[in-house]
Amino acid sequence: MLFSDSYYTISAAAEGLFKDRGSKFLAFAFPVKSEAAIKVCLNHLRKEHPSATHHCYAWRLGADKNAFRANDDGEPSNTAGKPILAQIQAKDLTDVLVVVVRYFGGTLLGVNGLINAYKLAAAEVLGQAPIVEQFIYFEYMVEFDFKDTNAVMRLLKQNQAKILATDYLETNSIVFQIKKQHSEQLEKKFEDIYASKLKFMSMH
Repeated sequence: MLFSDSYYTISAAAEGLFKDRGSKFLAFAFPVKSEAAIKVCLNHLRKEHPSATHHCYAWRLGADKNAFRANDDGEPSNTAGKPILAQIQAKDLTDVLVVVVRYFGGTLLGVNGLINAYKLAAAEVLGQAPIVEQFIYFEYMVEFDFKDTNAVMRLLKQNQAKILATDYLETNSIVFQIKKQHSEQLEKKFEDIYASKLKFMSMH
């Protein structure tokens, strides 16, 4: 369930560095929209840093923030991915991937040392990343009688809708996007237009 009209993400990739007792933790943050994009970023980093000891990461996707994952990549359980994910959650970000690439320095850091290192590396890179607010958009398709065309167009304009596609051949229909914050008001107004049919299609 979405209670917010917007969410926060990063607008560009960023890099950070944390060092502890010889170990280097290179941190990378990427704006991502899909698991396919996440795989591309991870593969790129593995090619860029083939001799690194670990490539630990966490990500969160979607305006509802329900899709997320944390990966320790061989570090003791919950010492790497989970602290990285906690930093993403602390900044309330989504559509973001954070990878921390570790080069082992010869000294064991222990469980608490690892948790702290991955946490601080993730915090460092997210502190460098440009954070932006993105509004949530709902996409609809409306079908209507020809005589209602002007009323439909007026409603769309009043609610700052972005028209994506129109069809005046087989049926009179328009596909459009609107900010979530205007959607409830728009749905109520469309109920007042005789013979109009409004269908929710997707969220962006």
